[in-house]
Amino acid sequence: MTLLETNGVRLTADGDAPAVATVTLTNGAKRNAQTPGTWRALAEAGRLLPGSVRVVVLRAEGPSFSAGLDRRAFTPEGIPGELSTLELAHRDDAGIDAAIASYQEAFTWWRRNDLISVAAVRGHAVGAGFQLALACDLRICAPDASFAMAETSLGLVPDLAGTKPLVDAVGYARALEICVTGRSVGAEEAERIGLANLVVPGGDLDAAVADLTAALLAAPRDAVIETKALLRGAAGRDHDEQRAAERAAQARRLRDLVGLAD
Repeated sequence: MTLLETNGVRLTADGDAPAVATVTLTNGAKRNAQTPGTWRALAEAGRLLPGSVRVVVLRAEGPSFSAGLDRRAFTPEGIPGELSTLELAHRDDAGIDAAIASYQEAFTWWRRNDLISVAAVRGHAVGAGFQLALACDLRICAPDASFAMAETSLGLVPDLAGTKPLVDAVGYARALEICVTGRSVGAEEAERIGLANLVVPGGDLDAAVADLTAALLAAPRDAVIETKALLRGAAGRDHDEQRAAERAAQARRLRDLVGLAD
């Protein structure tokens, strides 16, 4: 069933208690260029997910995952009905902060501990498109996938919550080089440096995503949630803190398994 279809975004989930939902970028004719309307729709998709969903697949129609921000945003006319870059620049610090924070909501819910998100990437993932792929926990790519962070080359910075997952995936030095040069990272390199989990022939992309989804659903949900929380928090803890977090999580799992959970 379709739960949302607006602003180039479709959310679908099958069944009364679906375990899998799919978010599809549907503006393939424009290479899924993004607008603030796209971001509102993506944020709404996160809010509309049924509570039974465990895996969210992000895919795109057309030849490109997403060519990034709709370039009309940089013109004096801007995107009809949306705040232009020029108008945003004239706001005070609080106004700029509030606007960008609202945009970032589209990119932050994908890593919730109760979900695992998988991006299926073919073609270009540029700028906002790259950051949307980075918003997901895992990325499976077709051989023609190409990632680029174009913001710095345009005099801006990546501001859609993509800088931390990029550093987490490839390390500071490589992330700096990718962002500042704005160069393209092809699928083979993406897999080699940890940006992509898997690269498969283009015709096998859907099947590979389905296989991974099935594997992700195999373990008990609560154990997956606890494991994801442990791994997500590991970078911010020292070894003693991480060991303590492991002990606390295991205590909860043991009690749950024998029926003693609260």
